[in-house]
Amino acid sequence: MLKVGLTGGIGAGKSEVSRLLAGYGAIVVDADRIAREVVEPGTPGLAAVVAAFGEEVLTPEGTLDRPKLGSIVFADQEKLRTLNAIVHPLVGARSAELEAAAGPDAIVVHDVPLLTENGLAPLYDLVVVVDAAPSTQLTRLTGLRAMAEEEARARMAAQATREQRLAVATLVIDNDGPLDALEPQVRTVWEELTARASAARPTGDATA
Repeated sequence: MLKVGLTGGIGAGKSEVSRLLAGYGAIVVDADRIAREVVEPGTPGLAAVVAAFGEEVLTPEGTLDRPKLGSIVFADQEKLRTLNAIVHPLVGARSAELEAAAGPDAIVVHDVPLLTENGLAPLYDLVVVVDAAPSTQLTRLTGLRAMAEEEARARMAAQATREQRLAVATLVIDNDGPLDALEPQVRTVWEELTARASAARPTGDATA
């Protein structure tokens, strides 16, 4: 099994790279998706969040009110640490389950937005960083996602810098250009991943 960490700043295009890799045959473990699943209604995760932050973080339907919770934790680092202490172990455990189920010959891509920020690079055989200039990120966030510029800049500032991400990269995908320039680069990275996976595979017993 080849364990790959995939990361990139908001608006860099990591989700599109993840989608392409899945299409080539990678087993993608999406940390953001899992983080939502572990706090769905009826889960121990949601119960723990409510115990820590109160019933006001629930919608009338009993689901997690993410904007409400976000407004609480992003204004208070201690509360953010409390939330992370609940969610991160649950995400890690579920990610490990999905990885184990993938099989020994799989290429498992862990799509982790905060890989750099949380110092997770050593967990993987290699790290792929989707890179874009901050100006490109901002244009995509305010244009394609219709995000207010102030919010976009704040979200970018809350993440690792471009230089910090590149420092942990084994392979870099340059996504500063148009979408049609992305696929050939991802295909090249996939070929590199399959070559590494094949090289790491045991040759077996030749004395049959």
